[in-house]
Amino acid sequence: MRLVLRTTLWRTVLLAAFVAPLTLAMPSMAQQGPGPDCARPLSLALHDHGLLYSADTSSGIDKEITDELIRRSGCRIHVQLLPRARIWQLIESGALDFSLSGISTRERDKFAAFAWYFSNKYYLLVRRDAQVAKLDDFERNKALQLGVIRGFRYSDSANRLVDGLAGQQRLTQSSSGLNALFSALMAGQLHGMIIEPFDYPTLDSARIREQTSIIEFGDKAVPHGLIMSRASLSDEQRVAWAGLIAAMRRDGTMLRIFEKFFKPDLARAMVLAE
Repeated sequence: MRLVLRTTLWRTVLLAAFVAPLTLAMPSMAQQGPGPDCARPLSLALHDHGLLYSADTSSGIDKEITDELIRRSGCRIHVQLLPRARIWQLIESGALDFSLSGISTRERDKFAAFAWYFSNKYYLLVRRDAQVAKLDDFERNKALQLGVIRGFRYSDSANRLVDGLAGQQRLTQSSSGLNALFSALMAGQLHGMIIEPFDYPTLDSARIREQTSIIEFGDKAVPHGLIMSRASLSDEQRVAWAGLIAAMRRDGTMLRIFEKFFKPDLARAMVLAE
């Protein structure tokens, strides 16, 4: 009975953690205008991250959105798989035109523009034997190590935690993706990691549920969107591509994509409304 109750509670907390009210609107640059310029081949990079994209199956939300952007634009887009940190470097230099599911920071806004289409919250997943009941417990215990994916940023409180632990050499950064962090967490090499809804299939493992708990950061949901390089794409072209994302939201395509991977209530909660 205790196992059943613990599993049920874990699922309830997990669902509540991932469902957040969404009130953000698309920026004015996303208004429908002239279509994209397909005069040259374009480039887009995916990163291996749970339901966003799986290199093992060549499927995921980002892959579906990429295919739809190619279909709607009629452009030739070279799609490749890269680590997240490398993607940001190439976007900044103009060697890469697009990526997906990106979040804004003050530094990124200097070299990238975004077309928002979903939002989610971040949470701290901790080992139960770390005896962490709140964020302060993790910060105070100098023996605890946090795992993150290199090149990732999160919500405000999560970023403060990451930056503070980095200064104390208590941060383990992975370039190989999410699965490596989960393996290290289960092996006791890490004591916590930051999670989001795309990690749900792994989190649904009975072994992980029994050994971990979720702690809230208390931040608002963070908008994610199409990443567009300011160095390689003109203002007019960024407006045109943002217009395709806006159209996918308006006609329900974006919601249908998310509903392939999440239950309808969670999909609706994540996809931004006009």
